[in-house]
Amino acid sequence: MQTMTSLLLQPVLALTGVVITLIVLAAILAIVVFWVIGAYNGLVTLRNRYKNAFAQIDVQLKRRHDLIPNLVETAKKYMAHESETLEAVIAARNSAASASQNVSPDDAANMQAMMASEGALGASLGRLFALSEAYPDLKANQNMMQLTEELTATENKVGFSRQAFNDAVTAFNNKREMFPTNFIANMFNFGEATLFEVTNEAEREVVKVEF
Repeated sequence: MQTMTSLLLQPVLALTGVVITLIVLAAILAIVVFWVIGAYNGLVTLRNRYKNAFAQIDVQLKRRHDLIPNLVETAKKYMAHESETLEAVIAARNSAASASQNVSPDDAANMQAMMASEGALGASLGRLFALSEAYPDLKANQNMMQLTEELTATENKVGFSRQAFNDAVTAFNNKREMFPTNFIANMFNFGEATLFEVTNEAEREVVKVEF
């Protein structure tokens, strides 16, 4: 009788073992799926964060580009002998405005071109303001004073926005490179984002002119 019972229980026990195994495998699979979803969503969140931060930089750069023509026109009335410098500022401004069109922080080549053009613009503005020191009437011009103040405020905002952007980019790049999230990043083509770095010493300094 006991042998008969044992024989009857064997299929039941075997079936129970299979069910338990399937449950364990299903639980492991669910954990993996939820982890993949969490890792993917985390990368998307960080990517959106640095893209939003870059949009703030773009707003301030456009403001910078818009101020410069008026500033140059005002300076031209007093600095007729500095036409080469004034033309260089406008050329650098136009180059920077063109380079900033449709730039994505995911595109390293476009970012490098934009950073180089903004660096050249900063350098040309530095030369303009250095020369303006020799023109006291220009320094006393109310319109020039207002434009310079607005440009200085804009430069400050660019600096703050750039820091926020670089922090967001660093957080994203760290996440996409870390194990095991790097597998998800590679699987779904989360490319490396490019930092907005200062390209020359002139660009490192906020425009500071006392008018």
